[in-house]
Formats: sequence, C-alpha cells, structure tokens
Amino acid sequence: MTSFDASPQLNVWRALLALAVVFVMLATTGWTAIRAHRGASPLQTSLSAWQHGRIDGRALPDPRSTPGHVAHFFASLTESQRLRLTHRYPLAVGNMNGAPPELRYRANRVALDQQRQAEEKRTHDARLSELGQYEAGRRMHRFADLMRGDRQILAFDPQGSGRVAEVFGDLDGAERVSVVVPGVDTDVLTFQRSHRAYSAPVGMARALYGAERAADPATRTAVIAWADYTAPSGLGMEAATALRAEQGAERLNALVRGLPGTAPVALYCHSYGSVVCGVAASGLPRRVADIAVAGSPGMRAERASQLHTPARVWATRDADDWIQDVPYLEVGGLGHGADPVSAAFGARVLSADGAEGHAGYFAPGTESLRNFAEIGVGAYRAVRCAHAEREDDACRQGLSSATAA
Repeated sequence: MTSFDASPQLNVWRALLALAVVFVMLATTGWTAIRAHRGASPLQTSLSAWQHGRIDGRALPDPRSTPGHVAHFFASLTESQRLRLTHRYPLAVGNMNGAPPELRYRANRVALDQQRQAEEKRTHDARLSELGQYEAGRRMHRFADLMRGDRQILAFDPQGSGRVAEVFGDLDGAERVSVVVPGVDTDVLTFQRSHRAYSAPVGMARALYGAERAADPATRTAVIAWADYTAPSGLGMEAATALRAEQGAERLNALVRGLPGTAPVALYCHSYGSVVCGVAASGLPRRVADIAVAGSPGMRAERASQLHTPARVWATRDADDWIQDVPYLEVGGLGHGADPVSAAFGARVLSADGAEGHAGYFAPGTESLRNFAEIGVGAYRAVRCAHAEREDDACRQGLSSATAA
C-alpha cells in the first residue's frame, strides 16, 4: 500500500471550509459596512475645544500626550481648576488617559447628562421617524442609567453605537486590576442587560469583582468593564477579520498605559475580545501579568509564544460552546489562527465546568469565574485546570505565588 501525507489535502479542506463559513455569514447577516459619520463627533468637538483652551492663562496639554504628562498636568492644578475643566470639556477629560479616575468619573457624569438631554429632545423631533424617536429614547434611558448612584464611568463616547467603560472598586488604591474585554455586538445599549446579565460587560465585571473579593478579601482589587472599542456588529465580515481588533488593541494598550499606579493587570478576553487581546499582546506594558481568553475564535497566532508577551496566557472553553466549530485557521486575512485551548497552542487551559454555552463564563458558580477570580488576586496555585488529572499539564507549570513571574 502506498503511503502519502494527507496534511496538504487537509489544509486545503480547512481553507475551503473557512471560506464557506464566511460566505454563509455574509449571506445570512449581510456585509457589515463601516459607516462614516458626517461632521465632527461630540468627543472630537470637545477635544478640539480643549486643544485651543486655556486655564487661568495657561495652555492645556495636547490630549494625545503620554498618560504620564497628562497626569503631571492635572496634579499641578488646584481642585477648583480641575473641576472647571471637567465642566468646560467633559468628554475630553472623561476620555483622557492619565487624568485622575475620580475626575474622569465626574466629567463623564456631566457628559452623560448633556447627551441624555440631547437624546430627550430627539424623542420629540418631528423630523425623525417613529423608529428614530424610539432609538433616541433607548439611548436617553441608557445614559440616565449610567449616571445613577455612584457608578464610575471611566470612558464614554456617544458617537455611533457608542463606547463606554465602567470601574468596579477603587482604581487608585487597587493592588491588582482586572479588565474585561468583550466581543461582538457590544455597544452602549448592550453594555448591560437585565436578561442574561452575565453575558454583558457590566454583568461580567460585576461578577468578577465579587468573585475576587470572595477569593481574597484582603487584596484590594478593581475590575473594569471595558467596552471602549468599536466591536464588530454580528457575525459578518468584520468578525472574521482583524480590522476591529487592531483598532481595539490600540485603545486597549492606551487604557492600560493610562491606569494609575503600578498594580499588576489581568485581561479577561471573551470571544472576539480575545482577538483584540491577541493583537494587543506584544505591545502591552509589562504590568500586564495575565491574559485569559474564554470562548475564543483565535488570537491571531499559531502558538502562545508568537504573542510575544511575558504575561501568562490562559484559555478556557465550555464543551457546549458553538465557537469550537469555527475553523481555527487564518487564510488571506480571514479567520483568527489556532485554537487557544489546543495542546499545540501552549496556553494554560482552565476548567470551565458549570459554564453554559458561549456566554456563560462569568456566571456565578462556574469554574471559569472562580478560576478568573483566583488569577485576578494572584492565587495561581488555586486555579483548576481543564486536565487536572495530568501530572505534566502545562496549566500548572511554574505556578507559585502572586509575586511570581
């Protein structure tokens, strides 16, 4: 019998399958276009005004300055001067990496109220269709909700579908910081949900914050629900390519570099969010100690070592998660590379017992959430691996205390 190497045929079959999946996506969801918005956005308008502004005769720094330079500027101001700037340029201050978190919370509360009032007027605008008025009403109520109580909104951009980030805990005093990076169909309206709460960024982050406090009450933690990038809409072309991930990676890098203090940071990247984290990995500062992906379609790499990051790379996937049926390869820019839970990829594979489907990884009572919390507080030896019965499981190699590399 003549032997032959089947790998070329297998690779061709996988490529054809990947293209078929993309065409099915396009046929069922349509080509997701990037719509250009006419005119300057509210955030751009605020930033432009800031660039030409002054405070008591003193020029304001370029908003694109390094977070350190921005932090130094705000530290040099009086409390009265800082408050004047938040009311004069709320969107600029509220989205400026390096500005004190408490000041950003205050500025974004002002910006949210301004945008809430604008949407309220739109609900009565006769020039809009009934659907347009309805959508304005939805945004009005969401902006009002984001202002309620003592919510800490770290970033807010009302343009288009909207971007937003929220902090749970004391970011300034945190000894460890966690950032939840969500996937497709994430915007200001889907930032939180009443039904299936733990599938939305707010529910994910709130659950993680509670689990971290339960895991180690003595460790001061903060968790950020980070929906401050433009995620793909639906499972169309954008979700099959890295365009949105590349844009998001730049914003994620800026967020981490703008965080106060020097506390270690852990990233929790769900679904397409793991593509964002994979693209961002090599450029992230060394304070990012852990990158954990859940329900990942790939990280734009064939092996964890190709991410070029000193951070520990973790991966988990529920047995019933439909994402496992996505072809794990990249062909001509389509697809996101190897399966992060495969042995060949080389990530530390965590147990996801109790998680249900693609959106259940942050639900209380699941092994995935408990593992995320242990990572978040630095209790690495307490994590439960997907293959705990294996003595040589790479999941446990080199794990020690929170101070270990």
